[in-house]
Amino acid sequence: MEFVRNHIWQILIALNYTIALSAVVTILLKKINPTKSLSYIIGLLAFPFLGLIMYYLFGQEYRKTKIFDRKRVLNQSTIKKIQQQLELDTKQINEVDDLLDQKSKLIPLLYNNEKSKLTINNEVKLIKNGDDKFKILFTDIKEAKHHIHLEYFVIKDDKIGTEVLNLLCKKAKEGLEIRIVIDDVGSSITSSMKRKLKDCNVEMYSFMPVLFTKFTGHMNYRDHRKIIVIDGKIGYVGGVNISDNYVNANNNRYWRDTHIRVVGEAVKQLQILFFTAWDFVSKGSTEISSAYFPEHGCKENVPLQIAASGPDTDWSNIMEAIFVAITTAEDHIYITTPYFIPNGEIVTALQVAARSNITVKIIVPKTSDSWIAEYATNSYLQLLLEAGVEVYQYTKGFIHAKTMVVDGVFSTVGTTNMDYRSFNINFEVNALIYNKSLGKQLTDFFTDDLKDCEKLELETWVERSKRTKLIEATARLMAPLL
Repeated sequence: MEFVRNHIWQILIALNYTIALSAVVTILLKKINPTKSLSYIIGLLAFPFLGLIMYYLFGQEYRKTKIFDRKRVLNQSTIKKIQQQLELDTKQINEVDDLLDQKSKLIPLLYNNEKSKLTINNEVKLIKNGDDKFKILFTDIKEAKHHIHLEYFVIKDDKIGTEVLNLLCKKAKEGLEIRIVIDDVGSSITSSMKRKLKDCNVEMYSFMPVLFTKFTGHMNYRDHRKIIVIDGKIGYVGGVNISDNYVNANNNRYWRDTHIRVVGEAVKQLQILFFTAWDFVSKGSTEISSAYFPEHGCKENVPLQIAASGPDTDWSNIMEAIFVAITTAEDHIYITTPYFIPNGEIVTALQVAARSNITVKIIVPKTSDSWIAEYATNSYLQLLLEAGVEVYQYTKGFIHAKTMVVDGVFSTVGTTNMDYRSFNINFEVNALIYNKSLGKQLTDFFTDDLKDCEKLELETWVERSKRTKLIEATARLMAPLL
C-alpha cells in the first residue's frame, strides 16, 4: 500500500495509457473517417484522462450497441402474420411511385433497413398543439373497449397528467388492459399516483431506470418516443408529451407543437413498436395475440410508413430518411425543429439543396428551453445562411414541433429532433406521410408559424460578438450531452 501511495500518479498514468491504447485499437478497427480517427487518437495520447473522457462522451459508436433483443417480439407468430398482411401488391406500389416520383426511394430504404412497410389504408389527422391533442385523446380513451398502450418520454402527474392517469385508472376498472412505458429520466410520477395506478391494475414500467435522474439523464439511452395505441385501431405520434408544459391553458409560456392521430394499417406498426419496448421493460411477459391487431375499417388511403430508430437498430433510419428526402427535393424543403444540432451529412445536404436553387426554410426557437441547446443551434446557422438557406427564429414562445415538408408531397411528423441525440442515441419514432393534402396542411402550419418568426440576415448574424461565438462553439462540442 505504501508503494501505491508513493507512486499513485505513475500508476494512474499507466492505467490511463493502457485503456487509451485499447481505445486506439478499437478506433482503428472501426474504420471510421480518417480525420475523425486521427482526432480521437491524438486526444487519447496527448491528453491523459481528459482524452479518455472526451472519447467516452463523443467517440462511442452508439449505433451498434444492442440495448435489447427485439426478436422475441418479431418472431412471434401473430407478429409475423401481421407483417405479411401489410405487404402491398404491385398495383398499390406503382400507384404510390407515380405520386412520389423520386421520393419513392424512401420506401425501400426503410424497408431494407428495418422492414418498415408502407401502408396505404390510413386516415391521418394533423393536430396543432397540446390543447387540441388532449381534447381528442380524452374522447378516444373514453370510447376505448379493449386496451390502451402508452409509451412516453415525459409523463408527469401535474394537472393534465393527472387527468390522463385518472382516466386510465377508470378504464382499467372497467376491465380494459392498460399498459404504460415511461422513460425514467423524462417522466416524473409521484409515489401516491404510482400506488393508485397499481391498485387500479394499470401496468406500468420504467424504461432503463437510473439512480439520481437529475444528474445522469442525458448520459443514458432514453426512450424519447410518444406513442399511444387504442384498441389496436387508433394511434397517436408526434411531439406532444403528457405534461402541463404542452398545454397552453396550463402554461405561462406559449408552446407550439404538432402531433398526429392515425386510424388504419399504420397503427399495427405502432403496436408492434410498442410491444418491442414492452417486452424489454416487462422481461418478455406478454404473449401477443391477434386481439391487439383488429380490423380497422378505414376507407381512406393515405400512404404512410412508421420509421423507428435507436441504438438497437443497425442503421440510423430516421436520419437517413431525412437525408434522402432533402437530397431528392426539387422545389422546396420546410423544416421545423426545436433543436438544430445536426451531423455533417444533414448540413451538407441542406447547403447543397439551397445552392441548387431549392427553397430551404428552417424554423428554430429564438429562445430555447435549454441555453446550451440554444447556443449549440446558433453555432450552425451561419453555415446555412451562407449557402442561401432561409432561417427563421420563432418568437411567440417555444416551438417544439418536429416536422418537415418536401415539395408538398412528402412530410414527416414525429419525435425526432435534428440533433445528435435523436439521430444516434435516443429511441425515436416518426410517421412518414406521402400525401399532397397532408403536405398542404403542414405547409399551412409552417406558413402560419412564419408570422411569429424573425428572419435572420447573414449580414447582421455574422456581427455577433466573439464571446458569443466562443460560447456557441463550446456548446456545440457538448452536443452529445444535450
